[in-house]
Amino acid sequence: MNRRSFLVVSGLFAAAACAPAPKGRIGPDGNPLPQVYRIKPDMEADIQYRMLDGINTLREVAGAAPLRFDSGLNAAAATHSRDMALQNRPWHFGSDGSSPLDRARRVGFTGSILGENISETYETEMETLAAWLEQEDTRAVVLDRNATLLGFSWYQEPAGKIWWTLVTGKF
Repeated sequence: MNRRSFLVVSGLFAAAACAPAPKGRIGPDGNPLPQVYRIKPDMEADIQYRMLDGINTLREVAGAAPLRFDSGLNAAAATHSRDMALQNRPWHFGSDGSSPLDRARRVGFTGSILGENISETYETEMETLAAWLEQEDTRAVVLDRNATLLGFSWYQEPAGKIWWTLVTGKF
């Protein structure tokens, strides 16, 4: 290693040593332990639009048109998130056997349902989106070039677990 590289690397280590310690409890691996992401009522619009903006940024990079929210799909997503919590299992069928299409029709949506992503987690909406992007099938829902509409919602249990639902569709 030449002298300049040594000085740069040494400077980076020194700067890292001056950084503030991570907040919260530290696990045995030295990393911060996960904390419950508490969603307050005044955060709802920010969370929804952060997800929409994140998805549309990804879609732009992939060459797909942006999505826009549909109130019916948002309502169907909210209903399914609450129902998954009641069932205590993440799956695409409602406790009454309903499918994503059935739930969308119940709230008056007349378009086509193209996909649904679900998650049971304590993570933020952006961490959940990142997890969906890691799997081929859930990434395909987010980036589907045929989709024009988005429904996105969640239900948070009192203990902090969040049930996320994302639905895509088109007219």
